[in-house]
Amino acid sequence: MTQSSLQNTSYILAVETSCDETSVSVIKNGREVLVNLIASQIETHKAFGGVVPEVASRKHVEVITLVMEQAIEASGIQPKDLSAIAVTQGPGLVGALLVGIVAAKTLAMALDKPLIGTHHIAGHIYANRLVEEIEYPAMALVVSGGHTELTHIPSEGKFEVIGRTRDDAVGEAYDKVARALGCPYPGGPHVDRMAHEAKTVTPLPRVWLEPDSYDFSFSGLKSAVLNIVNQASMKGETLDRSSVARGFQESVVEVLVEKAVRAVRAYGSKQLLLSGGVAANKGLRKALEERCAKENIKLLIPPMEYCTDNAAMIGAAAYLKWERGMFSDLKMQAEPGLSLENWSVE
Repeated sequence: MTQSSLQNTSYILAVETSCDETSVSVIKNGREVLVNLIASQIETHKAFGGVVPEVASRKHVEVITLVMEQAIEASGIQPKDLSAIAVTQGPGLVGALLVGIVAAKTLAMALDKPLIGTHHIAGHIYANRLVEEIEYPAMALVVSGGHTELTHIPSEGKFEVIGRTRDDAVGEAYDKVARALGCPYPGGPHVDRMAHEAKTVTPLPRVWLEPDSYDFSFSGLKSAVLNIVNQASMKGETLDRSSVARGFQESVVEVLVEKAVRAVRAYGSKQLLLSGGVAANKGLRKALEERCAKENIKLLIPPMEYCTDNAAMIGAAAYLKWERGMFSDLKMQAEPGLSLENWSVE
C-alpha cells in the first residue's frame, strides 16, 4: 500500500467492553469491516444466571491485550498505519468500560494516535451503515438489554431521543420472563424460539401509555407473566410455557412496531433502523419487515453479528467524529450514563 493511498484512507481500531463481550475491530473508512473479534463471557455468567459486573471486569482484563493483538494481526494493517483508536466511553458497566478505556488510551499513547470516546448506542445505530448507507432524516428503534428507545436522526451524527422505556428495557423484560419460564441464561433467544414453536397463545396486555407518547413500559407485562406462572404453580397446574412465551413476545412486538411506525410517519423519516441486541429477535425482525413492507417504509436491520455488542459498530460510529476531527482528551473518563444527544457531532 502506497503512502498516498494511506493518506486517503482511515483505519480505526475500535474497542468495546461495555458489558460482557470483549471485542476489538479494525474498520476502513467507517464502513468496511476488516476484522471483528469477540471474546464472549456467556459461559462464565451462565452459572450466575446473569452478568456479574465484577466478574465481567476481570474477564476483560484477562483477554483485552490478546484480542487487540489478534485483531491488528488479522486486519493486515500495521499499527503505525492506524488512523485513530476508538473505545466505548458509555453507557455500560463502569468497571468493564474502564478496562477498555485504559487499553485504548495506552495504545493511543504508544502509537501517538487520536483517541475517540464513542457512545455505545450510537454504535448500535450506526451498525446499520456497515450494511447500507443511511438516508436522513432517519428513525432508530434501539432495543437492547439496557435500552429501549426511539431516536430521531435529523442528519448524520445528530441524535434526538423521542421515546424511552420508563422501567424495564425489552432485553431486561425478556431475561426476567425467561427466568420465570425456567429458561437458561441468556434467556431471550429461548423465549423467541418457544414463541415460534407455540400452537396457542396466552393473552397478555399491551401497554400504550398516553395516546401521543413514544415511551415504553414493560414492567407491567413482565408482572402479568409472573402472575400466570405463580398461579399455575399454586394450583398445581401444568403451564404451557410456549403459549406464555408467545403471548409475551406478541405483546412486546406489537407495541414496538406500532410506535416505531407512528414515529416514522410523524417525523417524515426516510428509513427505520433497527438496532441493539434484541434486533436479533426473529419475531421482531419478521414483524417489522412485514409491517414496513405494507407501509412502504424502508427498513434497515444489521446482520446478526452486528446486532449484539461488537467493536465494529463502535468503529462505525467513531468515524463520525473522525471525519470532523472531534477527538477525546487522554483524561477521558468512563461515563456509565453518557447522553446520546450530548454525544452528537457538532
